[in-house]
Amino acid sequence: MKRRGEFDLIAQVFAPLAIGAPGAFALGDDAATVATAPGHELVVTTDAMVRGVHFDQRTAPADVGRKLLRVNLSDLAAKGAEPLAYVLTTAWSPDVTQEWIEGFASGLKEDQAAFGIHLVGGDTVAAPTDLILSVTIFGQVPSGTMIRRAGARAGDDIYVSGTVGDACLGLQVAEGTLALPPEHEKALRERLDCPTPRVELGRALRGVAHAAIDVSDGLLGDLDHVCEQSHLGADVRLGQVPLSVSARLALAKVPGEDKRMLTFGDDYELLFTAAAADRARIDQIAATTGVPVTRIGVMRPGQGVRVLDAAGVELRFETLGYRHF
Repeated sequence: MKRRGEFDLIAQVFAPLAIGAPGAFALGDDAATVATAPGHELVVTTDAMVRGVHFDQRTAPADVGRKLLRVNLSDLAAKGAEPLAYVLTTAWSPDVTQEWIEGFASGLKEDQAAFGIHLVGGDTVAAPTDLILSVTIFGQVPSGTMIRRAGARAGDDIYVSGTVGDACLGLQVAEGTLALPPEHEKALRERLDCPTPRVELGRALRGVAHAAIDVSDGLLGDLDHVCEQSHLGADVRLGQVPLSVSARLALAKVPGEDKRMLTFGDDYELLFTAAAADRARIDQIAATTGVPVTRIGVMRPGQGVRVLDAAGVELRFETLGYRHF
């Protein structure tokens, strides 16, 4: 099927994603309005995905759409924000087909319904070489309650939600360098292609977490961002980092991969700090939201992230996380 022109593509494929969003004006204007509730502030964040960097030809177009929306929802979750709306910018390379675009839009539509959010605008252009996709997402928090990276305190417990390292192993499965029973390969690929943003957990942590960030560039690298912004150091116990059943099975085949799993990223779990006095409260939040959280270390005076083994010996890492350049 021949790819539609720019305005037909907007009207026929993407305008339906704006149905139900009053400020979107059916994508017929140059701008949109996003309303917040009284006593709330707007939270804005953006993330882009590039073919060959964040996904490749193996990834189904619907999963690309879902992941693009979810990585942005994950940023809102780390701020404790409630999602409101998003804008989409697409730069389509010549080889992208109409079928691929429609599959991509179907993934957006599925997750819009799941997370109660709508498209309200954006831009669509042609790209001479490769496919670039970007979402800017809007959320809201009660005024003054956004969770920042900069609020950690010495003595805070460090927590992470869910499990760490599955996306790292999922890429190896996708590349054919790691073979596991089918159900475990499927679980790891799903974690890579379609992460779960912890939106409900993030909202529940407002007023409890002192600092938070989502794990996109690696557990250690993102924790280092919290350290830098909070002017503190952090100690992480390697043995306390939560791993899935599939990851533990994989580590039995590739010992030592656990260090790479701490720096790979793409987990989109929430990493946060909270006072030791709030441990029972954190446990209750985890139970209420249905999202497991694990204490993995402590914030301390000083600088940088230290990773300690079971004997308390510091482990060395060449890099703490993913860097684009």
